Amino acid sequence: MPVNKLHAKGFTLIELIVGIVALSGALLILTGVLIPQAEKSTNPWFQVRSAELAQSIMNEINARRFDENSPTSGELARCDESGGNACIADLPACLGTGPYAWVEETSRDLYDDIDDFHCLNVTGDKITNIENGSLQDIYRDFSVEVFVTYAGADLGLANKRAKKILVSVTPPKGSTISYSSYRTNY
Repeated sequence: MPVNKLHAKGFTLIELIVGIVALSGALLILTGVLIPQAEKSTNPWFQVRSAELAQSIMNEINARRFDENSPTSGELARCDESGGNACIADLPACLGTGPYAWVEETSRDLYDDIDDFHCLNVTGDKITNIENGSLQDIYRDFSVEVFVTYAGADLGLANKRAKKILVSVTPPKGSTISYSSYRTNY
């Protein structure tokens, strides 16, 4: 029976297969471009969160006195000045990990000078604010390490007149970002 051209509407099987192949190729290219961009779009967010966390830790550290032997009762002589106590000896290398790898104090609540933060290494639920409140919801899967060294020579001072505070923050995705500041014995 002859087919009327007006009634033969639609696509042939070959046209459908070519269309499916073309569509799948276009989707493959589209997802190959968009998915890596979506992952990269979180990097600035992690960098901002990292900077906020590091600044918070720096503020907490700089709110403490310079040295364990720094005067607290209004004395005029600072440690390592004539008439003052000697500053503590060089800080030891960090021997272990954990929140209290090397400290004079047994709890972060008792930290009273910059040196107490040396070797601080905290992650996840151990990241707290200055009032010891958990920041786990905000900084889940972040980790923080703090190192303190004498660094007066970096600033043209006697070596024990300044300390360098290095805060390294590792976000969940990405590499470690380090922040540093100097604190002088004032």
